[in-house]
Amino acid sequence: MLNHAEILCSQYRAALEMLKQAVVRCPPELWDDAQDRNRFWHVAYHALFYTHLYLHPRGEVFQPWPLHRVDYEFLGPKPWPPHELPTIGEPYTPGEVLAFLEVCQAFAAQQTAALDLEGPSGFSWLPFNKLELQIYNIRHLQQHTGELMERLGSRAQINVDWKAESRE
Repeated sequence: MLNHAEILCSQYRAALEMLKQAVVRCPPELWDDAQDRNRFWHVAYHALFYTHLYLHPRGEVFQPWPLHRVDYEFLGPKPWPPHELPTIGEPYTPGEVLAFLEVCQAFAAQQTAALDLEGPSGFSWLPFNKLELQIYNIRHLQQHTGELMERLGSRAQINVDWKAESRE
């Protein structure tokens, strides 16, 4: 029987694998399509940034991915006043996004084993315990993965396979 940490790790791996498929299968014309308010690469990066962030024990110890670009995590106005729009410049390449995804896969495996699931979230703006934070985090990751899957399906007739779980 799997424990809570193993179950969470399996669900992170499955969700990240689905995002990986979406990135790998994304045709170049959809990667940075000007018709999208939030480009494909930007949504993928946003999902990975927050997956990585919320796997940390607390916000104060967060270490961004070394290739992180300032404000690239935001899909809209910054959440604090004066709610400025971020400046988003050069897109990440598929290879860069996949490299970050690999970092998140490894970090999820490492961190889920060490989490105190009964403890506080570690993020003042999320007033629930660490277990609920992980469910929240996986839901966020899957929401954006689903958004990208829809783009692939509706615009390029490309499907992404469903992963129920992923155990290694």
